[in-house]
Amino acid sequence: MRALVWLLRAFVFFTLFAFALNNQQETVVHWFFGFEWHTRMVMVVLAAFAAGCAIGVLAMVPSWWRHRRVAQRQGAGATPVAPPAAAAPARESPSLPSQFGAEAAYPPPDQR
Repeated sequence: MRALVWLLRAFVFFTLFAFALNNQQETVVHWFFGFEWHTRMVMVVLAAFAAGCAIGVLAMVPSWWRHRRVAQRQGAGATPVAPPAAAAPARESPSLPSQFGAEAAYPPPDQR
């Protein structure tokens, strides 16, 4: 399983590396008020990806704070939980009639 994970990581790395090598041409990003950014295409794509990740994380922050507040409220007012009671004794397995008319029981669970 570890080898499969490392193969997947290597595939993703080499795919992104090939993408970066194929996008080395110079590009210009035109901003407002005549500002221009001259850089390679791969840097523009990387910056757009990073900005999207940052916006996504910032969009999740209010939800995380709300869940944290709820968890803290429940933790502060919670009553101690009693330990679970001792396990009930295991029931006996039902008997089934065998092919020859005699009754045969299931083996206990630890012998299956």
